[in-house]
Amino acid sequence: MVHQLLPRFLSPRRLLPPLVIVAALLVVWQVAVTVLDVRPQVLPSPLRVVEQGWAFRDALWANTVPTLQVTAVGFAVSLAVGWVLAIVVDFSPWLRRALVPLLVASQTLPIVAIAPLLIIWFGFGLLPKVVVIALVTFFPIAVGLIEGFAATDREASNLLRSMGGGRWQEFRYVRLPGAMPSFFTALRIGITYAVTGAIFAEYVGARAGLGIFMNQQKNSFRTDLVLAAVVVTAVLSVALFGLTFLVQRLLVPWYRRDTRA
Repeated sequence: MVHQLLPRFLSPRRLLPPLVIVAALLVVWQVAVTVLDVRPQVLPSPLRVVEQGWAFRDALWANTVPTLQVTAVGFAVSLAVGWVLAIVVDFSPWLRRALVPLLVASQTLPIVAIAPLLIIWFGFGLLPKVVVIALVTFFPIAVGLIEGFAATDREASNLLRSMGGGRWQEFRYVRLPGAMPSFFTALRIGITYAVTGAIFAEYVGARAGLGIFMNQQKNSFRTDLVLAAVVVTAVLSVALFGLTFLVQRLLVPWYRRDTRA
């Protein structure tokens, strides 16, 4: 039963090609660093990154937990904001015309400039990091839902209305289920941005987290530990990305059957 819930991309047939490419790149990297005798401060070998990452595993874990917590809180806020905006826009064509251009314009805000201002305004606590993650991730969530609602099967909507269903019944029984595939596609895009947004927010200003860990190790010329933190970040992003497939199969199992048909 459990293996049926695993995402398709975790099957051995799909995992093998990227693993082969990654292994080949690591071998080339290891050989190049050894042959060219590159200083570890410039480019450490993959074996050194693994070795030092394991040696500093306690520090890495101590900074991974705050990053995960910030990512979870920020992405939860982003999901709530995205859902509320998408539902409001779906029920009001006027608000759709008013808000969608503003949503697009919000993505032109330079986060590089906004993040330091948020630190100045709200300090080094949780709030500025949550705001950064929400700014980075709410757009794909909201747009994915809005487009999903708009792509509802018109025949199904007309049939429901001919049976006396109102606007709320149409939303609940037709538009909401129909938007789920678009939502989960947007969810996968947003969750990968969430981890990156959390680390960037910590990089600008925080007391703990992978971002602040990377900043500290960079200032100490510990390139190996910076890369070890990058590896942890990549593993986190892939794990959260895979988790979205599991959630999708639990919440919308009919979509998987439809795509297989």
